[in-house]
Amino acid sequence: MSIDTTASATGDAITRERVKQRHFKLPVTLAVGTALVWLMAFVFGRDGISTYRLGDRTSSIDLGDVGIPTAATVTACAIALALLTAYAFWAVATFRKVGMWVPIVFAILAVFAFLTWSAADGLVPVTGLLFGAVSLSVPLVFGALGGVIGERAGVVNVAIEAQFLFAAFSSAVIASMTGSVLLGLVAAMVAGALVGSVLAVFSIKYLVEQVIIGVVLNVLIIGLTSFLHGALLTPNSEALNSPPRFPRLPIPFLSDIPILGPVVFNQTLIVYIMYVAVPLVAWGLYKTRWGLRLRAVGEHPQAADTVGIKVNPTRFWNVLLAGAIAGIGGAYFTLGSVGSFDKEMTGGLGFIALAAVIFGGWDPVRATLAALLFGFATNLETLLTNLGSPIPSEFMAMLPYVVTLLAVVGFAGQVKAPAASGKPYIKG
Repeated sequence: MSIDTTASATGDAITRERVKQRHFKLPVTLAVGTALVWLMAFVFGRDGISTYRLGDRTSSIDLGDVGIPTAATVTACAIALALLTAYAFWAVATFRKVGMWVPIVFAILAVFAFLTWSAADGLVPVTGLLFGAVSLSVPLVFGALGGVIGERAGVVNVAIEAQFLFAAFSSAVIASMTGSVLLGLVAAMVAGALVGSVLAVFSIKYLVEQVIIGVVLNVLIIGLTSFLHGALLTPNSEALNSPPRFPRLPIPFLSDIPILGPVVFNQTLIVYIMYVAVPLVAWGLYKTRWGLRLRAVGEHPQAADTVGIKVNPTRFWNVLLAGAIAGIGGAYFTLGSVGSFDKEMTGGLGFIALAAVIFGGWDPVRATLAALLFGFATNLETLLTNLGSPIPSEFMAMLPYVVTLLAVVGFAGQVKAPAASGKPYIKG
């Protein structure tokens, strides 16, 4: 036997040994999804034509509408999903690694089948669906980035919801008083950092359980902003709760690209900041001294301390940075979306952002993709309601949270948090 053949066999053995610990969570999740699509295809089948509108009134290029047969399309998707599920079961049973392409392709086909089934003799505006998904994902992306930075530093940030809410309140008040959306954005970042500072002080200096202090902060900020909304903003809505909004800034030529142009390149300043923030955080986390120290204090603080890194100060300032980034997401509610502050307007999105952190494996890029998935699910709920889907409205309201549970429980695989996340560091 040649050396190359021996090395190849050894490599295969190592690979199979590595995946022996994999279980059937992903294949079982795929099987459940496949069963649901098969029900749509063969039990609750719908006839007609599902129309997808590919054009957009803001684009100079109109691709028109595309109609496809509902029953045949859903049936074809159901068969393809069954094949993917069978492959996943075979791969796990034979100790082979299931590639990331499997859940990605599965999710695309399942969503396409679901949309086609729901849109029988109806119209799906593709550009509008994607634009709404991006818009709803913006606060989730900023919250997820803040969560990644905080947990990579060793502090579990359950208070993303509080940072969203306090930032939204602060940005509305400051922007209303000054008439400046930029000052409102700065106020939101300061508000998010303030909530982060309380979290950091209690969890790092006073060693309070991080999850508990996060929950307390959520309750505190919800109560505080609700009180101030009724006592201060409602009687003075013109002066304190009528902030200007960021205008859309279309990028010439790029915004005219069919389908994706209006979605990606006809957005507000906060969305463009998001485009820069995601790669910047990813680059900083893995390619800079800041990122190396951040990961060191979150993975092995004792080792970081021995080489001269000040563990607790590093954690403190990074939790503040994480809060400021999450605050930008809070500003989007009032300065980019709604245009005014309302009590509890964040609607639990801080917890979905935290789920995106877990689903993304504490990686900024993958957490962003998870946030986009959850934003898409939220917008899909609105679209399906408008299409008159036969699914009960109560279930439609649950859709974003059901997708969150499926993603974290079924598709996330065996994710591992930073080793020292949630653990206080006591020097010596």
